[in-house]
Amino acid sequence: MPLINEHFLKLSDNYLFADIAKKVNAYKVTHPKERVISLGIGDVTQPLCPAVIEAMHQAVNEMAHPDTFHGYGPEQGYDFLREAIVRNDFLQRGIHLDPGEIFINDGAKSDTGNIGELLRWDNSMAVTDPIYPVYIDANVMNGRAGECVNGRWSRVTYLSCNTANGFTPQIPKHRVDIIYLCYPNNPTGMVLTKEELRRWVNYAIHNDTLILFDAAYERYIQDPAIPHSIYEIRGARKVAIEFRSYSKTAGFTGVRCGYTVIPKELTVTNVNGERVALNPLWNRRQCTKFNGASYISQRAAAAIYTSEGAEQVQAVIDYYMGNAHLMLDKLKSTGLRVYGGENAPYLWVKTPGDTPSWRFFEQLLYSASVVCTPGVGFGPSGEGYVRLTAFGNRADCEEAVERILNVEF
Repeated sequence: MPLINEHFLKLSDNYLFADIAKKVNAYKVTHPKERVISLGIGDVTQPLCPAVIEAMHQAVNEMAHPDTFHGYGPEQGYDFLREAIVRNDFLQRGIHLDPGEIFINDGAKSDTGNIGELLRWDNSMAVTDPIYPVYIDANVMNGRAGECVNGRWSRVTYLSCNTANGFTPQIPKHRVDIIYLCYPNNPTGMVLTKEELRRWVNYAIHNDTLILFDAAYERYIQDPAIPHSIYEIRGARKVAIEFRSYSKTAGFTGVRCGYTVIPKELTVTNVNGERVALNPLWNRRQCTKFNGASYISQRAAAAIYTSEGAEQVQAVIDYYMGNAHLMLDKLKSTGLRVYGGENAPYLWVKTPGDTPSWRFFEQLLYSASVVCTPGVGFGPSGEGYVRLTAFGNRADCEEAVERILNVEF
């Protein structure tokens, strides 16, 4: 008889955001007259910019004619987009990449979850805590995380980020094979300075460790001293894979497009101690399991690198960060301890009196009809916090904050 992959059975019944949706829907049923405002799930609300829409229309028109129709595209992505990425996202920052090191995908979530297929199940791993749940869940599925005991996975090193260390993860005191870093961080909204990031790269070089660096929110960085890419650090090309997304950069949550960078000199070892390059292995994996992002979505992504597209996308980013700054200032004025919101569209809020995250979630929902994300859903160190997003409409963000200010905690 066929046997199930037992590791899938270790996962909780629902994904974090599915649990939130279930609770919110139950509230709406029992409170049909209340207008719920969501500051929970990090989905965008502003429409695609005009340059992107125009590019998509043009691509659709091309698909209607035999001489410009596009069927299967290259699994790695079209050259017009890969070359635009190299020029605009990296060369302008003094980073030299080859288009062959860029792999276009249907969103960063897919690749951050799938990249573990290249690595043995018994590699040790570390994650900053709290962190995006996909990193943990993907490793649970392949057996790398071990067993869950009191909310912690037995084979995962948790790098706690809290008020005591300024939400800056400490370098592990022991060697690990794989480290997940996400900066600007989801969910805390915090960033790493160049010196802090350099320490991580140096650790990886000295310990032969692979860094999986999620830079999905790099366009939201406001401080010019904060690095946008791990490849701004010397030596990182030998030890790091970087993930980028257009979902929050250009509102592509429904369009689906992003990319992964795997430098050609990045290597790991086989059981015989021989060095093996990851770039061709990932290329082989993609050719087998992925038919490439659609031509239309890639044309849309390329449009954000035009002068008009870049200006329009920046205006939307400024809009969301305006929401973040507004929310940050008003919530801080009440005495709440609020972090993030300066270089990222997320605010990390300490619950009053150390109220458990899910209890505070329900308090906001039932007292203010406002949805947040319980911090404990991002890891053990998230208990006692909630995440708020700045991706809503300005009026909704303002009203939601005013509602929160009127709640008695």
